Amino acid sequence: MNPDHPCIVQRDFTVLLEIGLPASEHARSQLQVYAELVKSPSAFHTYHITPLSLWNAAALGWSAADVQNSLHSMSRWDIPRDLLKDIEQLVSRYGTLTLSRVRAEKEGRCSTDTADLNSIEKDVTIGMETDTTHRGAAVDRLILTADSPALLDELLLKQDLEQLGLLRDSEVTVSVPPENRGLLKQELTRLGFPVMDTAGYLEGNQLHFSLGQGQTELKLRDYQMEAADAFEGADGQGGSGVLVLPCGAGKTVIGMAVMERLQCEVLILTSNTTSVRQWIEELKLKTDIPADSIGEYSGQKKEVRPITAATYQILTHRRTKDGEFEHMKLLSERKWGLIVYDEVHLLPAPVFRATADIQATRRLGLTATLVREDGCERDVFSLIGPKRYDMPWKELERQGWIAQVDCVELRLPMSAALLERSMRAEGRQQYRIAAENPAKLEAVRNLMQQHKGLPTLIIGQYLDQLRTLAQELNVPLITGSMSQTERVRWFDAFRNGTIRTLLVSKVANFAVDLPDAAVAIEVSGSFGSRQEEAQRLGRILRPKTGENKAYFYALVTENSKETDFAARRQLFLIEQGYEYAICRFSSGEVIGNLDDEAEAGGKKKEA
Repeated sequence: MNPDHPCIVQRDFTVLLEIGLPASEHARSQLQVYAELVKSPSAFHTYHITPLSLWNAAALGWSAADVQNSLHSMSRWDIPRDLLKDIEQLVSRYGTLTLSRVRAEKEGRCSTDTADLNSIEKDVTIGMETDTTHRGAAVDRLILTADSPALLDELLLKQDLEQLGLLRDSEVTVSVPPENRGLLKQELTRLGFPVMDTAGYLEGNQLHFSLGQGQTELKLRDYQMEAADAFEGADGQGGSGVLVLPCGAGKTVIGMAVMERLQCEVLILTSNTTSVRQWIEELKLKTDIPADSIGEYSGQKKEVRPITAATYQILTHRRTKDGEFEHMKLLSERKWGLIVYDEVHLLPAPVFRATADIQATRRLGLTATLVREDGCERDVFSLIGPKRYDMPWKELERQGWIAQVDCVELRLPMSAALLERSMRAEGRQQYRIAAENPAKLEAVRNLMQQHKGLPTLIIGQYLDQLRTLAQELNVPLITGSMSQTERVRWFDAFRNGTIRTLLVSKVANFAVDLPDAAVAIEVSGSFGSRQEEAQRLGRILRPKTGENKAYFYALVTENSKETDFAARRQLFLIEQGYEYAICRFSSGEVIGNLDDEAEAGGKKKEA
């Protein structure tokens, strides 16, 4: 027994992390590489090791021995041997299947070529194949290679693979139709056998430009260069994967650095029109790409240019529920050399399906969190690519690149009348009643007074609640129904200091650049969405002048369904090392603060 070690490792892939020990913080930083936080009570946090978390760790360079040694160094008790064997088996699966390209020459001789796809036999586009085969031309094939005949035998018995046109070539290889490249990887990952894809990528149309040669000088930070290097790969043959960095870390700059290295035409997909225009503005400011080579493809404009920024919404737009996605053809409109999936955690299912058809195009995912509430993390892994780089939020905070944030869960009482109404309601209605607690108005007023003068965002889920707050506080409200022009006008007024407070609906969950925002007050949210909580805190992470501090408040009605959902919402941020002080609001004042809670013992919890 090692009483100073903070972890208890269990046979069912569960790891309990005791909080408050000297080694707890180091253990947390290790666990977040290869495990997922699932519960966060004050004394012990519960992590779960999953196949996907281990494969992402493997993609970052961790071996099974690395994971096992990490657990040994932190575990209080001996680790079950069967668990160590299972970890070794799961990690070893990453690389047991390799997808490569074999170029068959005219005479029938074959040579392996994983980089050059420009002579590909068929260009697979959305919904159709264009046969460009010429008489006597070489015909490329995709080959899936297993590390043993037994593994291939096992896989070929799976009914889910029967429709993918696999043809066995040898004891350890099968031919794969190029158009099924993505579907095969997606299905094999689901079956528990991730594929290492070395089949290479189309070069795309060339576009020569330089970063840092625009209107604004630019010097990449060390971690930004590391992230771009990780995507490129040690051999320069990288071309698919996800870079995970906190909001405010400069993911747009990293995306542009990757673009510069590839020197090709690029399609950028992101969450909303505001983000599209932010990308376009950044490209104009920080590169020497001519303005007429940069296009916006949104609800307002349909410009297809060498660099095109589009929204996920426009790609998934259709006139009727069962109609076709009219704009999905944008993915094959030009010979893109790279597709950037900004805010990849928001990628809609139809775009996943289309992405399965364009696996020969390089794909870069950018996100602050790989958490998806729909459980589609495996699809991101198989179709966009594995995690290539992950920068812990607290590490960037320590380096001063993002603000230090004090997080408070402010609990409010429920009036007798509201309690009676809640008891008569059912299910989700109970949550909404608690979320729209009228007592939150007074709490917001109190917090605005406490942080008077600091740029403040008040963020919520329910429009009726937000309209009431806007009227009572005399603060402008931005919602999804507001025109893009008016929305930009209010955002600009906030940036230049003309107004100091904004009320925002779910539009604040996405890429909105408000660098001076220093206070965020969350009055309601989407049930237990970890993704949403991370994005909202991210709105105030930009570095601040002076002490570089920001403040995040989650207003929660105590003894209600909202407290349970709040605990789940905070999970990702707790995993990143953030702590929520639990304070109470009563009779017009906040009872307790971050320092008091730490001294009180037991009232402070880690997210």
